[in-house]
Amino acid sequence: MTDDQIIKAPHTGDIAVSDFEDEDWRRAHPIRINSYWSGEPAPTGRKAEARLLWSDEALHVRFMCNQFEPLIVNKKPKTQTKTIGLWDRDVCEIFIAPDPNAIESYFEFEAAPTGEWLDVAIKWSARNRESNWKFHSGMTTAAHIGGSFMFIAMRIPWGKEIPQPEKGDRWRVNLFRCVGKDPDRGYLAWQPTKLPQPGFHLPHVFGWLEFL
Repeated sequence: MTDDQIIKAPHTGDIAVSDFEDEDWRRAHPIRINSYWSGEPAPTGRKAEARLLWSDEALHVRFMCNQFEPLIVNKKPKTQTKTIGLWDRDVCEIFIAPDPNAIESYFEFEAAPTGEWLDVAIKWSARNRESNWKFHSGMTTAAHIGGSFMFIAMRIPWGKEIPQPEKGDRWRVNLFRCVGKDPDRGYLAWQPTKLPQPGFHLPHVFGWLEFL
């Protein structure tokens, strides 16, 4: 394990999901999302940065993305329920596996510039990947678009499926961004999966999330 495979998340008080400028974000470890899933470098206009904090109530995730091209979003977004297929538009994602000894079971969270969101529980079996679309985390999201950049944030509360960690715990994690439209759509990954085709579901390449 190397330093570029570890996210250090400081403990904080509970932060409103729309508070992009809370001073504690400055204490969070900046994670550069600079490469495509293949490992090839992405252009500056598509790069992103993520920072993670955690409180006694939730995991807090903030993406800051360069945005130099038209947004690919729903014209009529619905934010009261999860949006299946959100990954086909501009979106930021985090995958987390709370049990490092069972990384075939993990959770996927997505948030879009429109405030749309998606949460799903994933489990790999010997034959296929099972997705539990009925999983409900209670996550909330917020976004702010300003000029050539945008913020996208998630607040993921602790619960039965994702219990509150203790200081010193380490989970498995990966971060992603989907941006642009075909045929030049970009699929960025913090830890590249290097699959033959664009894809993020490869838990053994996940990095580590350390709770400080």
